Amino acid sequence: MRMLRQSTLEPQHTRQPAVSCGSMPASFASWYEVSNVGEVESPALLIYPARVEENLRRMIAVAGGVDRLRPHIKTHKLPPLVATHLAAGIRKFKCSTIAEAELLAQSSGPDVLLAYQPVGPNVGRVCRLVQTFPATRFSVLVDDPGIAGALGRAATDSGITIDVLVDLDVGMSRTGIVPGAAALSLYRQIAQTQGLRAAGLHAYDGHIRDSDPVARKEACDRGFASVTALREAILSSGLAVPSIVAGGTPTFPIHAQRSNVECSPGTCVLWDAGYSTILPDLDFLHAALVLTRVVSTPVGDRVCLDLGHKAIAAENPHPRVLFLNLEGATAVGHSEEHLVVTIPGARPVPGTAIYGVPWHICPTVALHSEAVVIDNGRADARWRVTGRERHLTV
Repeated sequence: MRMLRQSTLEPQHTRQPAVSCGSMPASFASWYEVSNVGEVESPALLIYPARVEENLRRMIAVAGGVDRLRPHIKTHKLPPLVATHLAAGIRKFKCSTIAEAELLAQSSGPDVLLAYQPVGPNVGRVCRLVQTFPATRFSVLVDDPGIAGALGRAATDSGITIDVLVDLDVGMSRTGIVPGAAALSLYRQIAQTQGLRAAGLHAYDGHIRDSDPVARKEACDRGFASVTALREAILSSGLAVPSIVAGGTPTFPIHAQRSNVECSPGTCVLWDAGYSTILPDLDFLHAALVLTRVVSTPVGDRVCLDLGHKAIAAENPHPRVLFLNLEGATAVGHSEEHLVVTIPGARPVPGTAIYGVPWHICPTVALHSEAVVIDNGRADARWRVTGRERHLTV
């Protein structure tokens, strides 16, 4: 198991706004270059484990220790990085899919929160997951009384008890129940349902991404006030609230100041161009890049790269990638296999290796079946991106 080393990494430099489609300032150090890049096919996902380790150290420092950390693995989806978390002392995890939950259990993760309400066949799959991996404590989210009832019946039929957190809508309006009387009623229902155990509250505030940390804190505190009020109402009714899981990466430092909250950052483990641009106060290192190559230099100032929709997350407008060694690149076309950019000055010749920081790393990782591991500037291993699958064995 890789142990955490003392860091000699340079400070994070991507604190300037995104430039054009995809260039980083020329002052960037070449920490990213791979000495044997000629052996690595492109497009490829590159992982730099030493920088991951440094990000974990910084994450633990923000949280004040490992006890209140519940990192989300949807960003990296990699068993070796789960092992790195465990080596750092982290014991609680969060995930989005049953396959990710199984990945964590297979990796000896002792405490796993499936942060997604199970519906349809996934109700039964959750029960099988609990039965298959008794050494792992699993919990799930619920925001609907009908799903809570179905989960309780399935758990009872399976002879198990499942920990359940009520998922709260604190302003994102994607999932969850608004804190208030209905949420209190649902919590009571869970506490009274055979096969279920009321395990606490979950509040994801992913809509809060203010660049100004003061404005971000004010918005976060406003949203969390309703969670605190609901917690007090639950306690007054005679029920326990064992845990509150709150926030993601943008509000992580804010929730870290609350003594009764588990924090679940995810993106900061790998970091990406989007958050480093939007959240300049958060100090993490880019630990995952995409490797692409020039495949053609068509007319004029155009350069075609093998970094299509299949290799870089394309749900956001450009820039979808910020290049570290392609100055002034501006996207003019993007399709399944190709990214066409224009650049000022001399164009690189076909075959030139280009390194880029994804704007959104989480879905970019899911596009790759494997990651190339860069150790001491050399590609020396490949890791299967296990968590991108929808089914493992359960």
